Amino acid sequence: MRRVTTTSPDLWHHYGRTRATADRTVPERIHWTWGQDSGPGAEVLGDITGRCVGDLGAGAGRHAAHLAVHHDPARVDAVDASAAQYAMAVDLYGHLTSRLRLVHADVTAHLRAKESRYDVLYSLFGAADFTDPRALLPAAAAALRLGGLLVIATLAHYPSGEAAEADVVHADIPAKGPDGEPATMRRWVLQEHVWTKVCDEAGLTRVSIDVLPGPGSGPRLADTLLVRAYRSRAREDSPTHRPEREIPRVRGT
Repeated sequence: MRRVTTTSPDLWHHYGRTRATADRTVPERIHWTWGQDSGPGAEVLGDITGRCVGDLGAGAGRHAAHLAVHHDPARVDAVDASAAQYAMAVDLYGHLTSRLRLVHADVTAHLRAKESRYDVLYSLFGAADFTDPRALLPAAAAALRLGGLLVIATLAHYPSGEAAEADVVHADIPAKGPDGEPATMRRWVLQEHVWTKVCDEAGLTRVSIDVLPGPGSGPRLADTLLVRAYRSRAREDSPTHRPEREIPRVRGT
């Protein structure tokens, strides 16, 4: 019987370990596309010089390390709930303490404790893909200073080619525990109008969405939605939303 696990950080135990063994460098560039090899770079975030930035679901911290080294922020907080990913990030980039802070925490809980602390928040196929947006986005809006920017890179459709969801519904996708035992985790793959709706409900405005095509062809290539939104009104003006019970869709990766 498949073990169903939706919140255990150990589901990320194996992710990125092969690359971490062979590549310990700070990336010269970051990319916002699913293939991580094309498309716009850090300019999507605007000028972050002297700004406080949060990477939501930072994994091994490669994107955050790039920003800390090459873009002169006041600080980048690389936040991830996975103990395994946090340990990998510490091993790779723990020495970059002047501008990079590695944080092992549930992303939504971390944001709720950081009201009006961040100028820029982003999720590059990170927490926004694996956290109910009705919980994450209000927390992100509250953690941003007025005028602050949220950027999300997420799947425009399933890698299989199947269309994204027309409502806030998660899919159960295959994963592996630390021992290799099969498990599942939740992933939110939503259509453009759904992202616009949940951003607006969270108190984020000036929502814009671009579609970044996946290069080449192949069964696992997918287009990317690049979502940008701003905190433009006070927290008390934003409605409070609690995730509703939903029936998951079972999908492949």
